Amino acid sequence: MAGHSKWAQIKRKKAANDLKKGKIVSKYLRLIAAAARAGGSADPAANVNLRNLIEAAKNADVPNDNIERLLKRLAGGDDEGSHYEEVVYEGYAPGGVAIIVNALSDNRNRTASEVRHIFTKHGGSLGATGSVSWQFDRRGYIWIEPNTEAAQEAAIEAGALDLQESEEGLEVYTDPQEVYAVANALRAKGFKPEDTEITMVPQNTLSLSQEEAEKVLRMVEALEELDDVQNVYTNLNLENISVEA
Repeated sequence: MAGHSKWAQIKRKKAANDLKKGKIVSKYLRLIAAAARAGGSADPAANVNLRNLIEAAKNADVPNDNIERLLKRLAGGDDEGSHYEEVVYEGYAPGGVAIIVNALSDNRNRTASEVRHIFTKHGGSLGATGSVSWQFDRRGYIWIEPNTEAAQEAAIEAGALDLQESEEGLEVYTDPQEVYAVANALRAKGFKPEDTEITMVPQNTLSLSQEEAEKVLRMVEALEELDDVQNVYTNLNLENISVEA
């Protein structure tokens, strides 16, 4: 998972900028509405995916008032989110880098067209469902600063599957369904997870030159700018790549 830590740092910086623009708030509210519809309930206690998304939204500093207002509307029969569906696109970026795009769309044709346009414009190629996802594992992800022996021991006791150490902090990987339980267990022991989410972790990473890596990063950035796109995952190794986030 070399370079994954750097991806995480870039994502956190981007999330901070998106929060200022309000983009991350609308993203999570849309996801919460769709999860309530898909799970058949606006009650977090009866809908695991909804509960996880609410936790993720709070960790991303989405105002609690926004979340509560939405839940009340959904509980009252508001059909917000009823037209959205999850769509996953897979393919390759320049240099043969595997890429997965998660989107939430109310118009599959529009979203597919926009994603296809960016793949083509940036020298990538869309593939069929399953063409690259086999190269990734779905994992819960928690970031803790600083990286200490006590934090490592607490994470293992809480149920972590894997730990990755770096100078900046500690990456904790868990079963996807257990990530928020592990994060809460860490908080109970006095640690403060900076980032908690469900992610796709590449089984192996691909190293490119600085120039080729920058092409991939430009493509990822263009995809992330699409309103329907929620997350973009790649197996690009950023370990020795200079990146401006």
